[in-house]
Amino acid sequence: MTATPDGRVDSRIQNYTGFWQKDTQLDSPVDKDTRVENYKEVINGYYDGATELYEYGWAQSFHFSRFYKGEGFYQSLARHEHYLAAQMQLKPGMRVLDVGCGVGGPAREIAGFADVNIVGVNNNEFQLGRALRYTARQGLSKHVTFVKGDFMRLAEIFGEESFDAVYAIEATVHAPTFEGVYSEIKKVLKPGGIFGVYEWCMTDTWDPSIPSHKDLAHRIELGNGIPQMRTLGSSISALKTVGFDILHQEDLAERGDAVKWYYPLEGDMRKAQTLWDIITCWRTSWSGKHVTQSVIWLMERTGLAPKGTYDVGEALIIAADAIVEGGQKKLFTPMLLVICRKPEA
Repeated sequence: MTATPDGRVDSRIQNYTGFWQKDTQLDSPVDKDTRVENYKEVINGYYDGATELYEYGWAQSFHFSRFYKGEGFYQSLARHEHYLAAQMQLKPGMRVLDVGCGVGGPAREIAGFADVNIVGVNNNEFQLGRALRYTARQGLSKHVTFVKGDFMRLAEIFGEESFDAVYAIEATVHAPTFEGVYSEIKKVLKPGGIFGVYEWCMTDTWDPSIPSHKDLAHRIELGNGIPQMRTLGSSISALKTVGFDILHQEDLAERGDAVKWYYPLEGDMRKAQTLWDIITCWRTSWSGKHVTQSVIWLMERTGLAPKGTYDVGEALIIAADAIVEGGQKKLFTPMLLVICRKPEA
């Protein structure tokens, strides 16, 4: 594979959508097993193509959040990060691992909020380059650092019992198994250390034997670089199986907020909570998506964007619609919050 100077690999982007059958009914267990086995290619192909689209259409924090009425989009993202840090009871000076750190948005926010030292691990070179640049720009390089590595090999990378706390924000859904990634997280935690996670899950009312439910999960997977969606119950079960003591678990999407967590994806500018958020809502509207994809198409043709970026953008549109549908029907949540502890002995 030949990488561009910024770390992206054109062939990975171009091959990304080929891991899924376009027709849900044709997507077989063999296809699923292929995605799981090749999870690194799936994830890297997706983020090579999607990262700049995320930053343009969303933020440097690649996650959802709850909203109060009148709360700005960026303020909501930060509050979601602060809430996790507070629930984990992070203390000044702690060494904390961010599993699947993206371009470092949450790491920078939490480091400033909790006065902790954060190491972000990410297997995507393109994202890491951007994370380093943004962190240096904010003068946080002494407190927020980054390591390239596979989150299924954390103990090999960092050594066992090397962190006071670990968190993952909508990242471990990309792992081939929950048990595998949670086990690695437990290994690198010190005894008594805390793991906090916002997990993407299908809710326990989701039934894969129902064609429309299966199709919904398929569209979420395709548009988000996820080898296989799993249920909320399977996440909790996996945490217990690997030996964590669960201190708190809650699907925050069930809080009954008047302003829904998925509203920015609906593309309805009338729902914008602040004047500035009208722009965010427009980007996810029909016209906003059409303009964005038209520009990407032109950039691809002129060599300003890697080939395959347009197709990844199309997959993102499919996913956005599926996520909204999943949220409305309570079949999907991006915010299963679990706080757990590694036993002392």
